[in-house]
Amino acid sequence: MTAVDTATGAPVGLDRLDFARWVAHFTAEAAWRTELGDPDFTRGARASAQLLRSLQKFQVGEDGDGTDLIGKADAAGDADYATAVRLFVAEEQNHARLLAELLRATGTPLLGSHWSDALFVRLRRLFGLRLELMVLLVAEVVAVPYYRAVRDGAADGLVAEVAGRIAADELRHIPFHCLRLRQSLGRLPAPLHSPAVAFWRLLATAAAGFVALDHGPALRVLGVRRGRFVAESAAVAAKAARALRPVR
Repeated sequence: MTAVDTATGAPVGLDRLDFARWVAHFTAEAAWRTELGDPDFTRGARASAQLLRSLQKFQVGEDGDGTDLIGKADAAGDADYATAVRLFVAEEQNHARLLAELLRATGTPLLGSHWSDALFVRLRRLFGLRLELMVLLVAEVVAVPYYRAVRDGAADGLVAEVAGRIAADELRHIPFHCLRLRQSLGRLPAPLHSPAVAFWRLLATAAAGFVALDHGPALRVLGVRRGRFVAESAAVAAKAARALRPVR
């Protein structure tokens, strides 16, 4: 299990990993998850209708085979990165599985699709690896405060446990994407570095606002105001943006 800063909850040392060590990290996390095992879904769970509708949408967003991203990672020519991407995709698929099991434990059906996820997938697949990762990083940044809100605000222990596990993973994914994006942005002409990072922060802020509106009823049940959610997303994005700036 990844060590975390007890004050901030942030993973320790992941910003110093290269992709070979990311492979080792993802592999160790997978082994730890296997040893830990699943939460006890057989005990069932309860949650408000607003939160269940929200979790249904997030479950659709977590689901996917990652074929497009894996293909772009393979084409990038870094074998360690391509392997790490496959392990990252496996973690995201595990999130979808955990959320599916949680929804079943509440007696809630899964959604086959949702327009917001379809739009997100279409948007990121339009571009090359750099812009796809920028969109993926936005999703990670917004997911962290969302799952934290569920973890801290859900009355049901099983719901909170699943959200806590996913929140920890999403937080770990941010430095992984930042490393590749920092390398990619470093290949741009120097005058474009700051505008590219500023564009990404604008995209992240817009996404946080959309989630705050779309999932507002669930956030309200969890005791989180829309403005607070956007502010917390912005704080996560600001830290990621500092990590995106190429080293000169």
